[in-house]
Order: sequence, then structure tokens, then C-alpha cells
Amino acid sequence: MTVPLWLWIATIGGLLALIALDLVIVDHKPHAVTTGEAARWVIFYVSCAVLFGAGVWFFAGHDPGVEFFTGYITEYSLSVDNLFIFMIIMASFKVPAIHQHRVLLVGILLALAMRSVFIAVGAALIEQFVWVFFLFGAVLVWTAISMLRGKGEDEEYHENAVTRQVRKIAPVTDDYHDHKYTVKINGKRMITPMLLVIVAIGSADLLFAVDSIPAIFGITQEAFLVFTANAFALMGLRQLYFLLGGLVTKLVYLTYGLAVILAFIGAKLFLHALHEYHVVPDWLDINNWISLAVIVVVLTITTVASLAKARRDERKQVAA
Repeated sequence: MTVPLWLWIATIGGLLALIALDLVIVDHKPHAVTTGEAARWVIFYVSCAVLFGAGVWFFAGHDPGVEFFTGYITEYSLSVDNLFIFMIIMASFKVPAIHQHRVLLVGILLALAMRSVFIAVGAALIEQFVWVFFLFGAVLVWTAISMLRGKGEDEEYHENAVTRQVRKIAPVTDDYHDHKYTVKINGKRMITPMLLVIVAIGSADLLFAVDSIPAIFGITQEAFLVFTANAFALMGLRQLYFLLGGLVTKLVYLTYGLAVILAFIGAKLFLHALHEYHVVPDWLDINNWISLAVIVVVLTITTVASLAKARRDERKQVAA
């Protein structure tokens, strides 16, 4: 797939235009995002991703089209699991409801910028060294095992090194000052919790990229598709946060499903590397139609099973 420079520029410009539209409509007047409003925006962003994927399918062929949709679904599903961490961070910093949309918007934009560096480095390594597939595969398998072993532990937010470093650079005010990032108090410049929570969201998402970027490289090695799938998934993540709300805590089996998906893609990367070294036959190199089917089936089963369990638990509570 050959992607000319003008297409990169047009795509990034289009994504920035969508973000600007979001800022003008939603964040122009800070308010608590309603469920109905969030649902409309989720539909809008998913529709944009589908239209973009259809364009890739039409102009570049069905293989890149399948790769984009598979990568987008994978990134979006991994992002859903991260929403719970975002909720913990929001609660820890006591972010007012009217400012949560801006926090997510700026934090995720920061994360996308940092992910772009990961994507560029990953694409360059993959193009030069086949053994990188083994490394990415090992990361995914280890992450899958860690997710299963860590399931059931208490979820508590601990500030990471980036957030702690920001606290050392400048003093932080105790209270929020509207949506300002810095204020001057008694002649001294201070940062507000607004800036700190944005750094916390962005840096947390960067840690999530350790598994999501290798995962999508297991689906496609085309940097353009990796970047756009990540961009559309992250852009739609903000509104999904307000739409799902407490529902995320009911998806109790989602972590198991995501662990299966990561392990599957990790195995696919191992097989692909062995295929490149001509160690295994062609039929063991898993194609993206199979990948898409596995991902959709696993997500469907885990989501349905989670919601069914939530309903059973609710009935038990009512009966008690």
C-alpha cells in the first residue's frame, strides 16, 4: 500500500478538523455531557471510522480495508478496558463533571501524539528486522498472562513517574480554577489540578500503548493504517467514557476476552515471523479474515456473558 505525502497531510488535517468541531460544539461551553449527547457522538465517530475504512477498501483494495477494520476494532476494544482506569483517575483528582470532557480531549490528544512516535519507530523496526515480530509477540503474550494474573486485584490509582515529575516542576493548587492550567497566586505561578490530571490521563494511555501498538502491528504493518485506526479509536473513546459510565464495571469478563485476543495476536506474530524465516508452511500464516472473525467472536461472547452475569447479580440483590 503506497500512501503519498498529500494523503497523510489530508488525513491528519481531517482528523484535526473533527477535533476542532468537537471543541466548538461540545467544549465551547463547558457542561456535564449527557448520555444522549455521548451516544450521538459515539455514533458519529464510529460512522466516520466506517466511512474512512470503506474509502480504504474502495481505493486500496479489500486486504487493507480488512486490516483497518480489524485494527480499529482491536484498538477500540482495548481502549474500553482502559476506561475503568480513566474513571479511577478522574475520581482521584475529583475532576468536576463540566471539565471531564476537556480533560479527556486534551489528555487523549497528548497520548495520540506520543503514540505516533511509537508507531513510527515500530514501523521502521519491522521494515528492517523480522525478529521484531518475536519481540512484539512476546510482549502481547506476557501482557495477556499479566492481565489474567492481575484480575481481581484492587484497582487503585497510583501516580506514575511522569505525573510525580510534573508535581516537582511546579507547585499545584488545591482547587480547580475553571478550566485554566496555570494561575498566579500571590505573585507565584502555580499549575492547577486540571493540568495534572491531563498529564495523568495522557501518560496512563501511553502505558496502554505498550500492548495496543504491538497488537495492531500484528494485524497490519502499514503505518498509515496503524495510525488512523489508533486515531479513530482514541477520538471515539472520550464520548464512550460518558456513554458507558458505570457499565464498564459490569463487563467483568472483558479482561479475559482481551487477554485471549492479545495472546492470539501474539501467537500470530510468532507464526508470521517463522513464516518469514521459511520455517513454517504458508497455511500457518494467519490471514486477517480469520483474525477479524476471532476478535469479533471473542468480544461478543465476553460482552454477552458479562451482561448476563450482571443481570443475574442484580436479580439476586433484589431477591435478597
